[in-house]
Amino acid sequence: MGDPNQDHFSTAPPSPMIISPKAKLSLGLNNCHTGERQKLFGHTNPNVGILDEQVLSLVFRRLNWDPQTVCSAACTSRRMRAVAGRILFFELCLSRAPRLVSSVLITPIGAQPCGVAGSSPHVPGGWRALAKLLLFCCGCEPSRFFESSDKTPGHFAPVSRFSKTSGKSFLVRRCWGDVLYVSDPCEHANPAGEEEDLGVYRGVFGGFMRSRTRACLIGKNIQLEAHIRCPYCGARVWSMTAAGLVPKSASRRLGTHEDSLEYFVCVNGHLHGSCWLTRLSSSDADDDDDDDDDDGRDEDSGAADETVAW
Repeated sequence: MGDPNQDHFSTAPPSPMIISPKAKLSLGLNNCHTGERQKLFGHTNPNVGILDEQVLSLVFRRLNWDPQTVCSAACTSRRMRAVAGRILFFELCLSRAPRLVSSVLITPIGAQPCGVAGSSPHVPGGWRALAKLLLFCCGCEPSRFFESSDKTPGHFAPVSRFSKTSGKSFLVRRCWGDVLYVSDPCEHANPAGEEEDLGVYRGVFGGFMRSRTRACLIGKNIQLEAHIRCPYCGARVWSMTAAGLVPKSASRRLGTHEDSLEYFVCVNGHLHGSCWLTRLSSSDADDDDDDDDDDGRDEDSGAADETVAW
């Protein structure tokens, strides 16, 4: 009997059918420390190859953060979904609407600068929800304050303009200090074939948890809707119509009658709504211009608007 600790190898070459790939990898590594073996086999760092977050950022930056490609990649695995939710959708939003992102961004104290691997800036509802809001028209479903003959499906919006000035028109006077970006309405043909077209719009609050709008909703004890959810983050919503917080300036901004619109705000500060678009008369246009002059616009408010395209 030889030394049991001594390895013996046959002089004939081993058959590849009886030596597994794992056994081949282990040959010659018996004396390696556990930490060295794990480092060689990649067990200590899952961010290797294409799963490296910096590599992924470079790849998608080269693709100009194409939304459909990012969404497809996020569906490939749980890890890719996590990376997309933390980094890829954030970079997509930042590339499309940097001013809007800076308004809604929440950066914890001591966090690293945005865009650095390991940094943890976030927004209520997550970056995936904000990216969807920027690039996706949610369509329309009938509600108790907005009648429609049929459901209108959502779709990717090639170009959308989000305006903080327009957002102010959706706030009652006592809430004018809030930051709200609202898109121009996306026009859809009337399902019933009538002359009025369906307008679908969306928006997002900056700092919604500290906003006067949220304080008003809670102070008035407005109940959350039972059967409607936010189409972007899935959270529960308040009906601004039921709360009596829809100002006349909103209908003038949209070009519709006061009883022909409704919009909702979710607990994460996402806004979505619908209206019937009508042609403006000359007197309505003059009233809208007067409202713009009196809404307290700052000099740089126009610069805060964002045009999002993909």
